[in-house]
Amino acid sequence: MADGTSIEVFTLTEGKIEARIITYGGILVSLKVPDQTGEVDDVVLGFDTLEEYVEVFNSQTNPFFGAIIGRYANRIARGRFTLAGKTYSVPVNNGRNSLHGGPHGFHNVIWSGKEIESGVELGYLSKDGEAGYPGNLSVKVRYTLQQSAFTIEYLATTAQLTVVNLSHHSYFNLCGQGRGDILNHELTLHASRFAAVDFTLIPTGELRPVASTPFDFREPRLIGERIDANDQQLIFAKGYDHNWVLDSSGEDVTFAAEVHEPRSGRVLQVSTTQPGVQFYSGNFLDGTVQGKGGAKYVRRGGLCLETQHFPDSPNHPEFPSTELRPGEHYYHRTVYRFSVL
Repeated sequence: MADGTSIEVFTLTEGKIEARIITYGGILVSLKVPDQTGEVDDVVLGFDTLEEYVEVFNSQTNPFFGAIIGRYANRIARGRFTLAGKTYSVPVNNGRNSLHGGPHGFHNVIWSGKEIESGVELGYLSKDGEAGYPGNLSVKVRYTLQQSAFTIEYLATTAQLTVVNLSHHSYFNLCGQGRGDILNHELTLHASRFAAVDFTLIPTGELRPVASTPFDFREPRLIGERIDANDQQLIFAKGYDHNWVLDSSGEDVTFAAEVHEPRSGRVLQVSTTQPGVQFYSGNFLDGTVQGKGGAKYVRRGGLCLETQHFPDSPNHPEFPSTELRPGEHYYHRTVYRFSVL
């Protein structure tokens, strides 16, 4: 880093699969997996150097490539919420809303790192008042690679009543990073409802059925098939950038999504304990970001499947709660499993 702080990189390998994680932002900087012929490609977007991550992650156009997201993943309306009768203000960085913890969230802090069996455990203490959030929050994130599955576990405890919603923000392109858009990827989402949003992408509170809409991915559909349909929700987001309400969630990991890229044969299955998944189709990539190997990341050049609690939950008491109290343990787990067809 510019101040002389050293950043570590941890490399996890199993067979032909390789994942590399750095302690800056807990970023997954590469994830290499084989295709149906055995050829290995990096399937996540990102940069070649630490300097590029630092520069872009501190800019107004931060794409959050591969980072840990917190304290609160997704949006909080107008950067305000009330907790136990007290109103808190958090930084606004997405129009009039706060996005992914604000401009200085978990994505651009330095985590501690240590080796664990089959992986790495990252740690960070978010102090009371950091980015406006109450309570000292002690966070651990574990990345492991076993049996073709890349697993992320999130753990947190607090010294004071607070809200927390942690996630991971990799952009996947199963053709290989930098190889065009993701419109020909086939997507399945195990969800019968999604959270309708207003024009600033804040949930209205309505959990709308996906049936007979472009949001119905209960059976495999090409992402590009309906992405430009004349649908107000798609127009607001310039594509898909919504939270799907998973049909099954809880303490056990359950199926959330599957992506299949026909040309390479790669399949990504996502399972989680979280109640929602934000499917983002990379609508705001525009070819100006130069990524790994000099690749130009075109519009919709990657997709995100951010397992999470719902956006703006602190302002929607009807949504699953994101409150964490002293003595409680925040825990959730997401599994990204790779295979080929």
